[in-house]
Amino acid sequence: MPWPSWEQASIAALLSILLWWTLGRLPSTRTGAALQPAFREFALVAGLYAVWRLARQLPITHESGAMDRARAIDHFQHALRLPSEIGVQHFVVDHDWLARFVNGYYAIVHVPALIAFLVWAFWRHRDRYPHWRNGLVAVTAGCLVIRFVRVAPPRFVEELGFVDLSSQFGLGVYGDVGTGVSDQFAAMPSIHVGWAAVVALGVFAMSTSPTRWLVLMHLPVTVFVVAATGHHWWLDGVVAVLLLAGGLALDASVRRRRSAPAAPAEVTAAR
Repeated sequence: MPWPSWEQASIAALLSILLWWTLGRLPSTRTGAALQPAFREFALVAGLYAVWRLARQLPITHESGAMDRARAIDHFQHALRLPSEIGVQHFVVDHDWLARFVNGYYAIVHVPALIAFLVWAFWRHRDRYPHWRNGLVAVTAGCLVIRFVRVAPPRFVEELGFVDLSSQFGLGVYGDVGTGVSDQFAAMPSIHVGWAAVVALGVFAMSTSPTRWLVLMHLPVTVFVVAATGHHWWLDGVVAVLLLAGGLALDASVRRRRSAPAAPAEVTAAR
């Protein structure tokens, strides 16, 4: 199933704005009161998605410097004594069921998990939802900006010897370079890890259910998956999580400033 285009997302956003505006001018009902904020939020998310898809069409599909930066990241990670991504893949390939799992997880779970999180948080935790939605906006915007610095994924570095798991097990999410919904020379940062962090940490922060510990595992599992499939470097995930942390901190700071009581004005009285 193809991803919606930016034109389709824009039309959906405009229709949602129209419905939100119309409901605001009709006599108030319980149904209208429930649907109006939902239409407003859907318009915002659809609009942001349209911007993301439109940014994909910017003329930055060149490969200049991408391989050199990829090798530089690999050398830097070795200096930090981080485990190699190819070592993780070798472990996965030795266990057929695990190779199928990471390949499927990368292709299938990413977007549905985020959509489910947004619907759940909006429905169950309306007061805290905007904070995490703004964090999502921050990490996604950061990924769009940093993608101008071209970085190849580990699987493109031939001397590392990665196997394309999607060619073996199907569920490929990428076509030829320069085609498809994702930019393969924009490995840094990992939007997979960034969105997984929003889902995992958001549920953990808002829920008190024991299942939040299970959802929390979505983040480390995603980090493992993107490395094992050769789609991202470890540092791609680190940068994505830092972008989310910065966005959440900024949003919290703005909210504190807005909620702080105004300083009492100096009153001068003529006597």
